[in-house]
Parts: sequence; C-alpha cells; structure tokens
Amino acid sequence: MKVSSKIKVILTAAILIFSSLPAFSYMVKYKEDYYKLFHVHYAQAPDDCMENIYWLEQAVKADFANPLYASVRIETEKDWEKYRYLFMMHINLKLIEQHMRLGRIYDKQVAHFYDAPWKDVYIDNLKKAKSCYEAGLVYWQEASLWAEKANTHGFNFLFLTDAQAWEDERERIGSGDLDYKKILSREIKRVQGVIDTFEKMEPKY
Repeated sequence: MKVSSKIKVILTAAILIFSSLPAFSYMVKYKEDYYKLFHVHYAQAPDDCMENIYWLEQAVKADFANPLYASVRIETEKDWEKYRYLFMMHINLKLIEQHMRLGRIYDKQVAHFYDAPWKDVYIDNLKKAKSCYEAGLVYWQEASLWAEKANTHGFNFLFLTDAQAWEDERERIGSGDLDYKKILSREIKRVQGVIDTFEKMEPKY
C-alpha cells in the first residue's frame, strides 16, 4: 500500500472514531449563561436584534447561578444581593438598547412628499418602530426599579469593582443623567408625528 493510501485510511478511521463519540454540549440554564449568548453586531439586521432580545428575555426569566459562578467576584452575601440587583438592571437596559436598535431599522425620520406612493409601507414600518420604543418604556420601569434597589443606604459603601460598568449605569440612573423614559417618549412622539403626516398624504405621485 502506498504512503498516500495509508494516510487516507488512517484519516478515514480517525473521522469514523471521533464521529461516534458523544458530543460535549454546554447546558444553558442560568442568567449568566443566557447573557453570554447576547452579542452586538456591527450592523444589526432585524433577526440579529430579535435573537439578542430572545436571549436577554431568557436571562430575565432564568435563575442566577451559584455565587461561585457569578459574572463578578462575590465575597459576601451583601455583594451577592447587590450583584443580583445590578445584573437585572443591566439586562433591562440592554433590552431597551436592542428594542431601540430594532426600532431604528423600521424608523423614518421625515415624511417627504415624494414618499406618498409608498405611504402604507412606511406607516406599517413606523408603527413597528413605535411599538419597539413603547416596549422600551416597560423595560425602563424595570431597570429603574432594580437601580433603586441597588442604590439603597445599605449599599452606600459597597462598590463591586468587577462590575464597574454596571455601577456606572446605576449611578447615572440615580443622578438622572441616564433617562430612557425621556428619550423613548420623545421618539414615540416624533414617530407618531411622522405617521400623522403620512396618513394625511394623497398617493398622487
């Protein structure tokens, strides 16, 4: 048997052996697991946003992993309590961001007179955008609630250094620097105005 033939036989045997072995799968069960599946694309299509929203929603519903496997180092029960509040706040903020990204895909800033022939399509898309922004308001209520829990006096001198970004979000919500209610309400009002303009148009062009 030639050397090349022997190599082919060995490779074929190896493939057959490894293909018969049981595959090792990673069980997605806890909030932290689902959060790891969340990822932001440079240019997100609707399906990308919907996928992220799904994983984040699953993270909201799932249980927390044991503190040993938390996303940050946990030393005390007080750390563990604040971590849970910050995690839930952060997840809801990410849900707002993803709904805003999805909304912008369908959004149209201005209703031009020459858009009249396609007004029905634009109105349909604008209504999708509006519903995304309205959903964001629900998540903002949740994020604000969790931020408030993480801002109580009991945590005045407790700062999770491994969760610097989350702590910054909490601080910005507490100070009013981050206010998605204001942002989303403005966007909803603007979108409704564009819808109203389209609805008054005559498709004559």
